[in-house]
Amino acid sequence: MNWDILLQQVLNGLVLGSVYALVALGYTMVYGILQLINFAHGEILMIGAMVGLTVVTRGLAGSTLPGWFQLVIAVAIAIPVCVIVSLLMERLAYRPLRNAPRLSPLITAIGLSIVLQTLAMIIWTPSPHVFPDLLPTDPIHIGGAILGPKQLLILGVAASMMAGLVLLVNRTKLGRAMRATAENPRIAGLMGVNANFVIAATFAIGAALAAVAGILVALNYNITHFSMGFIPGLKAFTAAVLGGIGNITGAMVGGLLLGVIESLGAGYIGDLTGGFLGSHYQDIFAFAVLIIVLLFRPSGIMGERVAERA
Repeated sequence: MNWDILLQQVLNGLVLGSVYALVALGYTMVYGILQLINFAHGEILMIGAMVGLTVVTRGLAGSTLPGWFQLVIAVAIAIPVCVIVSLLMERLAYRPLRNAPRLSPLITAIGLSIVLQTLAMIIWTPSPHVFPDLLPTDPIHIGGAILGPKQLLILGVAASMMAGLVLLVNRTKLGRAMRATAENPRIAGLMGVNANFVIAATFAIGAALAAVAGILVALNYNITHFSMGFIPGLKAFTAAVLGGIGNITGAMVGGLLLGVIESLGAGYIGDLTGGFLGSHYQDIFAFAVLIIVLLFRPSGIMGERVAERA
């Protein structure tokens, strides 16, 4: 076995998995409190990337600012836009359906996903757009593997945001309110917790993570388009299920693990199948993992956490 190639695939998987983990956290936080699978969450990633593209290519066109500073500005604008869109989704589409049969908000989420894709297609056109390189492209050698500054940025930003979320949930008043609402929303309300505020904050935090993930994806692949959030959204949902949906630590573990599995599969599937399948079949691994987890461990690796509805 070529250990350099293996190391390269693992690092590629961690980069990919970091993005999945950021998006999966949005799924798992909302599910933990509302038991709602927000299938429109992937489109928040897409909106973040599109807003970032607009800021960089139009708002900052011809700017002499350093690339990293342009990226910071793009993120600073994309986050509030995505938060507003997510809060509108929660207030107008999901809140009226809290006491409805569970199928109703699920169908609504799928409908919202289609609506947001259509609006993005109208605003930014159906054609793919090139996201400019804002960081150096000089390779960085790690052992026998190579990563670029963009990949290192993804790893660093994702790790920082996940650590920050853990601290927020475990060490702040809002985090305690979120945990109490997830445990039992009725009792949390009797103790003075404003459930509407907590739910809105959960949507906002998830949207901020997805906005950053969207810009990181666009920066890494240098392309954006109106449907770019659909497949990463499904894979992030798979990561949430793999780790244990409703479990924040599980979402992180599931995202990283899914990214590594997908990267290793893409790197070795050609050898394993004698060239019959190529690396472009890498998507099958995510959904194969989803099927296996649902069959043999539906609660996920870390265990599912859901709210009590007594």
